[in-house]
Parts: sequence; structure tokens; C-alpha cells
Amino acid sequence: MANTTNLQVTEFDFDEVKSNLKIFLKNQTEFTDYDFEGSGMSSLLDVLAYNTHYLGFNANMLANEMFLDSAALRSSISSHAKTLGYTPTSARAATAVVNVALNTSDTSATMPAGTVFNATINEDSYQFITIDDVTKALTGSTILFSDTDIYEGSWITTRYSVDSTNVEQRFVINDNRADTSTLRVKVQTSLSDSTTTTYTLATDIALLTSTSTVYFLQEVEAGKYEVYFGDGILSKAVTDGNIIILEYVVTNKTLGNGGSTFTNAATISGVSSVTVTTVSDSVGGAEPESPRSIKLNAPLDYASQGRCVTTEDYKTYVKQLFPNTQAVSVWGGESGSYTAADGVVDTAEYGKVFISVKSTTGRNLNEVQKETLVSDLAPYTVASITPVVVDPETLYLILVVNFKYDSSATTKTVESLETLIDTTISNYNESNLKTFVDVFRYSKMVYAVDNTDTSIVSNTINITMAKYFTPTTTGSYSYKLNFSNAFYNPHSGHNADGGGITASTGFYVSGNTNEMFFDDDGEENLRIYYLVAGVRTYYSSTAGTINYSEGSISISPIYINAVSNVDDASSTQIRLTVIPNSHDIVPVRNTILEIDTVNSTVSGAIDTIETSDASGTSTYVATSAYPSTPSSF
Repeated sequence: MANTTNLQVTEFDFDEVKSNLKIFLKNQTEFTDYDFEGSGMSSLLDVLAYNTHYLGFNANMLANEMFLDSAALRSSISSHAKTLGYTPTSARAATAVVNVALNTSDTSATMPAGTVFNATINEDSYQFITIDDVTKALTGSTILFSDTDIYEGSWITTRYSVDSTNVEQRFVINDNRADTSTLRVKVQTSLSDSTTTTYTLATDIALLTSTSTVYFLQEVEAGKYEVYFGDGILSKAVTDGNIIILEYVVTNKTLGNGGSTFTNAATISGVSSVTVTTVSDSVGGAEPESPRSIKLNAPLDYASQGRCVTTEDYKTYVKQLFPNTQAVSVWGGESGSYTAADGVVDTAEYGKVFISVKSTTGRNLNEVQKETLVSDLAPYTVASITPVVVDPETLYLILVVNFKYDSSATTKTVESLETLIDTTISNYNESNLKTFVDVFRYSKMVYAVDNTDTSIVSNTINITMAKYFTPTTTGSYSYKLNFSNAFYNPHSGHNADGGGITASTGFYVSGNTNEMFFDDDGEENLRIYYLVAGVRTYYSSTAGTINYSEGSISISPIYINAVSNVDDASSTQIRLTVIPNSHDIVPVRNTILEIDTVNSTVSGAIDTIETSDASGTSTYVATSAYPSTPSSF
């Protein structure tokens, strides 16, 4: 009888399994002196080891795919999401809004679904289409189809004949580039009866009856989507002979973003004289929801139970309803509010929830997108709460990095080290900032710079915060900039002669030909000055106020009629910079932090802390934590 007490079953790698098999067989009296390497038994052990390795690997992968957190296959993740009542977002077509005017004497006209418009984006041609039939009447000498949504892609129609005897029949959208938000589902009675009924997507099963004409949607293999219907109890069932008609847009996703000029591809309702005017450029084209996003959002969606009560509920539904969301911030009115004049402020405004969305396109939502998002959220919001969409604001951080390095520990030049640190800063910017919740941690940035190269022994970083604002150049207006981080002001009148802690790019004021700049007097007064032979001459010593503890700047009404170049390029904006009170910078509400890599500087020098001069005295000069005078940008 074989002795199994020495059988090892804890390893699954090929070499370890084969070794365990040899040890096991050598412990059997029949193979005491057997040469396993010099016989055909070695090949048999290879087969057994490979088979064991495959079985162990497959069992491990199977176990992983059984849980949402550990699943790796998209099909498994989508299946788990379905059990939570969550449908992953499909690809999204870029959408533009246009006015279409038919120059005709006809009393009315219909622009059918699938009407084609053309646009050129980055020198490539793209097709945009309508997805609904729209009829309008003659007004004057034109028939106007105003605010018409057009979608990038092709209008596809797929038909299925219902056959209950085919147990494998499925109604699948056979393209994983389909935008399910454009899906139209109709059921035709039969081939001989063209009567059709439009079905809508089921969103709340509690409202369904046996006659509800709804369809259900789920993601299946290869990122495609399947339409299915009820059983006659939970919504109306389809019967043999029914014709299922699926109409949808197949899109090029993000490639359709940025279209600004559109032309009709053919006559519309028989009219060849057509004028197309762009209301808003094409935006919103997006890739299907990523597996990582599905893992995050599916449990949150299940927890929200079809309603928006908490801020997390709103975040979940905003990502579903606006797939181009890269990041979203939501706060209740009790935590702050928004006004057009002051922006986002700490003043409470109860009964509202404020939503700020950073788009994957890098552009703010236009008014049409904001209104659509608010209306799409309406079925999920508590009746007394009003959603308000607020543009995100970027707070730029300008870094001045000074580092010391040991020249005996590297063959790199100081220029090479400076380039490496530039890359470190850029990588930190991409990996640790650019969302609403990412805090700039000074210690982490210092650590990252120190670890750029083994020769770097120390570094100091001076930080300046920067914001841009666009002045109205047609009259006198006031402005307010909220940095939401306290400013450096160690005492009243700090650095008044040197311009305080504030600096700006140049601008011109009506009635004066001098190039103007902002600074402050250290006593909460914003000032405007111009240079005469390099000396500051003040145009106004009370141009506004600075709240150092709150971190805000209010500019009194001023007629700015022109803006100077910014970073050697023409601009319509003024950049205003201040020194923060803390090395750690925190994004608040709709603020996103980003390092201004263009204006940040890196400077290195050989470490002299252990190098003595001729007198034997160690020569080392520490770098100040704060510059005494901010520069004018």
C-alpha cells in the first residue's frame, strides 16, 4: 500500500509539483532506487505536473471570478453587477445641438430619424444623425427645427422574429460600440400586421403590471447588450410571430467630440435649401464604463435603491447619467452655496445640492448638458431638493524646487537631475492630483523629489497658488476669487514695500496707457500699480480686499479694457498668484488642484554641507521656506 503521509499538496507551480511527486514516489518501496531523471517516468511526471498546475490555476481563477471584488473578466463583473440591479454604461455617442432651417414654401415638413449631417474633426470626416422623427410647421419662409440633438455615428436597425421553440433565441445588439441611451425598442404585431408598440426601459419593477410595455437591458459577452422582455406577470410578454425592432446609434465614441460645423448630407423632406447653425459643439463621446468603475458603482447603486439622498447617491447617478464624467464632487447646501457673483462660498443655502463635474473632454459642461443632467436626476431626487450644476475650478500650484545633491554619488549633470525632477513633478501631478478629493501633500512631494535619484540629499519647495479670471472688457465690473486656503500673513503690513504676497500678470485700465499689476499691502488691501523705471507707482491703494484667513480676494469694480500676454502667449485671462499659509493645499468643494508644470522651476546645486572652505569652516546656506517678495507673473 502506498504511503500518503508524505504527499505535499500546498504548491501549484510546475517545478514544485513535479518535485513533490518525485519525493512521494521515492518514499514508496517500489521506487526506492529508481532513477526518475534517466527514464521515461520523467515525461510522465511532467504531464502530471502540468495537469496539476493547470487545474490549480483554473480553480484559482474560477474562485476569483465568483466575487465582484476579485473578478477580472468583464463578463463576470457585469454578471455580478446584474445581481445588484446595475447595468454598466455603454459607449456614448458625441452629441451636438443644431438649428436646422428648411427654406421652403411647404406648410410643414418631417425630419426623420436617421437624417445625416457631416462634420470634420481633426481633419477626419464624421457622420452625425438624428434619432427621432420631428415634424414642424412653416413660420414665415422657413421651417425651423430648433435645438435638434444630433449624434455621431450610424443609425442601425436590427429585427428579430420571436420564436419560443428556439430555446437559444436572444435579442442582442450586435455591436459593442452601440450607445444604449439612443436605443429605441418597438414590437411589431406580425409580418402581416405592421402595427407597432414602443417599449420603454424598465427602471422600477415596483411600478410594473402584467400589461406594462417595457424592456429590460443587460450587458452580455464581448461588451454587447441584450434586450429581453417580461413574462406576462412582471410586464408584458412578447409572443410568437412578433417582430422585435431595435434601433440605435453605433458610434466612434470619443473621436466624435469637438465637431463645430455641420452640413446636411442630403435633402431633408425633399428640401435642398437647408441652413444648419450650431448651437453647441459635439461633446459627450465616451468609452464604455470600465470594469474598475463597474466594481465601484454597482454596490453604491444598489445601496442607493433608486433614489438620491446622500452625496454618494448623487455621485453614483451623475456617473451613470453623464458617462463622460472623469470626477464628480457633490455637497449639500448646508456646507456651502453658489452665486454667479461670488462663486462657491461658505454661506449655507438649504434645499439645494451642488454638483460639480470634471469631464473627460477637459471642458466644462455647457448649458444644455447641465439642464439635461438636472432633468435626468429628477426621477431620483427627493422632492424638496433642487440639484444645481456648478463648473469645477482649477487651483494651480506653482512650485520652486531647490535641491542639493552629492556630486560624488552620481555621474549625472545638474541639468540631467533637474530634468528627472521635472518628470517626477509631472508624474506626481498626474497620479496624485487633478480630482476633487486629491490633497497636495508637501511631505509626499519632497519625498518624491528626494527619491528621484540616489545622489539627491535634500530639497526645499516654495509653493505659490494661482487662479485665472476673465475680465469683462466692455465696462466696470467687480470680481471675486476663492482660493479656499488661508494666505501667508505673519503680521499686519507684511512685506508691504515688496508687494505683500500677491502678484499678477499684466492688464490695462480704461483711461490709462500703463500696464497694471495687482499686489497687496499686508493689511487686507489689494493694490494696483505700474512700473516707472522699475519702481512701483500705485494707481490705486484700495482696489479691493484680501481675506487672509478665508483665502479669498475681492476686486472692486474696475474697467479692465485689455489683458497682457500670459506666458508669452495672447490671453483673455489674468493670472493672480498668492502665497499659502500652509505647505499642504486642500481642494474644497468644486476645486481641483493641478501643478502648473510650465511655470514651476527646478534648480540644483552641489551639497556643500561637508565641504570646507580654506579656513576649515563648513559652507552651507539653507533655503528660505518662503520667498520675501512674490514675482509678477
